[in-house]
Amino acid sequence: MSHIPRILAITLALAPVLRAELKLPAIISDHMVLQQKQSNPIWGWDTPGTKVTVTFAGQTKSAEAAADGKWTVKLDPVEANAQPQTIAIAGSTSKEIQDVLVGEVWMCSGQSNMGFTLQQDWNGDLEAAASKLPNLRLIKVPNVGSQEAQKDFAGKWAASSADSAKPFSAVGFLFGRYIHLIVGVPVGLIDNSWGGSAAEAWVPRAVLEKDPRFKLLMENTVKHEAELQLPKAQEDYAKAMADWKDATTKAKAEGKPAPRVPESPEAWLTGRARPGNIFSGKLFPTLPYGIKGVVWYQGESNAGRAYEHLDLFPLLIEQWRKEWAEGDFPFYWVQLADHHAEVATPGDASWAELRESQTKTMKVPNTGQAVIIDLGEGKDVHPRNKHDVAARLVRWALVKDYGMTLPYRSPEFKSVEFDGAKATVTIDCFGSFLRPFDVEEARGFAVCGEDKVWQWAKGKIVEKDKVELSCDAVAKPVAVRYAWADNPVCNLFSNDGLPVTPFRTDDFEMITKPKPAPEPASKPQ
Repeated sequence: MSHIPRILAITLALAPVLRAELKLPAIISDHMVLQQKQSNPIWGWDTPGTKVTVTFAGQTKSAEAAADGKWTVKLDPVEANAQPQTIAIAGSTSKEIQDVLVGEVWMCSGQSNMGFTLQQDWNGDLEAAASKLPNLRLIKVPNVGSQEAQKDFAGKWAASSADSAKPFSAVGFLFGRYIHLIVGVPVGLIDNSWGGSAAEAWVPRAVLEKDPRFKLLMENTVKHEAELQLPKAQEDYAKAMADWKDATTKAKAEGKPAPRVPESPEAWLTGRARPGNIFSGKLFPTLPYGIKGVVWYQGESNAGRAYEHLDLFPLLIEQWRKEWAEGDFPFYWVQLADHHAEVATPGDASWAELRESQTKTMKVPNTGQAVIIDLGEGKDVHPRNKHDVAARLVRWALVKDYGMTLPYRSPEFKSVEFDGAKATVTIDCFGSFLRPFDVEEARGFAVCGEDKVWQWAKGKIVEKDKVELSCDAVAKPVAVRYAWADNPVCNLFSNDGLPVTPFRTDDFEMITKPKPAPEPASKPQ
């Protein structure tokens, strides 16, 4: 019996050694694609102090596991290679990553329209049938919302096939397939999207907290967090669930759709809108995997705060680039489509303001925007034609990153001249010329006078890049807007088939600009 304590002590001393094991993140696994022509980080975990050696394509790199167990090496740049290779890693144990290709890697991110799967597209069945491409590789990051940075995620790389492509991002898959087939190199796609997500959830919380531009956002966040953790929040949720069950029973009896399930307090705290949640839970585990760039489709959740988005979206791009430390990698996005009901009279609209914030973000270097103001559906926030969305998006990459000569940029407002009752708008067509769709009249324009009352205007193309506008109700126009509505009726394209970017010439105050808090009532003397 006297030997038992000694045996126990030896066992406990050996336990760390027995448990010692080289571990790798999900994104570094069989069938992965390395980004060509740039250094590629390879990382994992092992017993602190352990020397880890990585061998690939004739090069050997070593690092020592730090106090937290993490180690990182950087592989030297290599050219694209479609021949499967092996990454050998040796530490306290050894692993081999099989079937590794080298090519182009793109992160596909945003909310539900990026997450919208290939099988949901109008031609999803045909696209899936054409998806057997062994050198196109896919990996999907599951939805995890957390204030704490997550080290890893549950996922794995897979070669493109009907089974792997159907549940993958339609826009991401179609974008990547174009690059794979046109450029002729292996392509890796990372589907890192979350339906309904807010832009602020994709940015590190600490960054938002330090930036005075987001003072109101973070004050509201802290207040909401506190409210959701009070007993009253659970009481309100229990009542809402009881009411929902009654409403569901009634709806079923009447043959009507069931109402939406109430969201629990915990759902927001671990969800897609809390600042920093998605950055920590979904994006951080993919850092610093080597990528070519990012394609982004998000904005619907921030439309009501478009004024804030003017600063938030550029910050998101700049912060991602800082986190990756790869320089100003390409960042291309999809502008919001047309959605909601059409309106009879022109005026202000939050979705129009969000689109403007996206257009203005093109001032950030190495960015681009795919305009899809003609591809949406008024009654469905998820238009099912994702093929044309991806086609417009990939034109940016093919021209800017792969040296092709193609039409790629939607026409944009250049200038306006006012002469009495007429206004003449000049559009930059980037080498093309204007073409109204379906009818000769250029539709979708509105003008206003000094009274700021908007009226529809008749548009006539007078030169290849100029539209003359007139309106009987506005004797002397001072400002012009085009496609300025949630769901505008507009028909102006370049001759290459790219829609004119929505715009306004005025600088009237945005309806999404936060209103100052009312002054507290003065106390009677």
